[in-house]
Amino acid sequence: MLIYPAQGAAGACGENCANWIAAEGTVHWDGTKRMIAALDRLAGQKLPVFLDVRGQSDLRAAMGIGRILRERGFEVAVGRTMVDQCRKMSEADCAALKRTGGPLRGSLWALETCDITCVLILSGGVRRTIEETSKAVINGTQVGHRLGLNISDEIRDGVRVNSIEQIRLYLTQMGVDPALTDMIEASGPAGKIVLSRADLIRLRVLTSQP
Repeated sequence: MLIYPAQGAAGACGENCANWIAAEGTVHWDGTKRMIAALDRLAGQKLPVFLDVRGQSDLRAAMGIGRILRERGFEVAVGRTMVDQCRKMSEADCAALKRTGGPLRGSLWALETCDITCVLILSGGVRRTIEETSKAVINGTQVGHRLGLNISDEIRDGVRVNSIEQIRLYLTQMGVDPALTDMIEASGPAGKIVLSRADLIRLRVLTSQP
């Protein structure tokens, strides 16, 4: 996961907003530490955080990031940061540039899909927004265990129940309707539920419209 400050034209990230924090990539077990380090480097600046997370991520780490953002009072939105200098760079060189600490000049683009990891982190924001053109998707989740995926059905069921209850507690603490947890559970390991904008408002995933 890469986290760096970005800067665009006036109004690039909303009314009277030209600076933001980009958080992108796959959320691994160390995602919480990465977010803390990135925010500490910004010395208390309260810039909005724009999410572009993807891939098979660690949901516990995602909830940890959400809690950090809530504790520190950050607004969270969904959007892809397009860094100007990266247009003529390889993916590896672009990633290396983003690790330098920025701020990097760029622009924000609407993200096509905000998956379950994205929704969990988004829920941590004190103000939460998503563009009309972006879809929120509750996709299937796999149960992680220190023994890997080769575990008995009994252990798998127990771990899954525990994981679902942790998500329910987290969403409740973040002010999101815990009914969202039932949707996550109903989606199963291979399912997918697309949430409408009305769903996001009803479930209190969004606090306001952009």
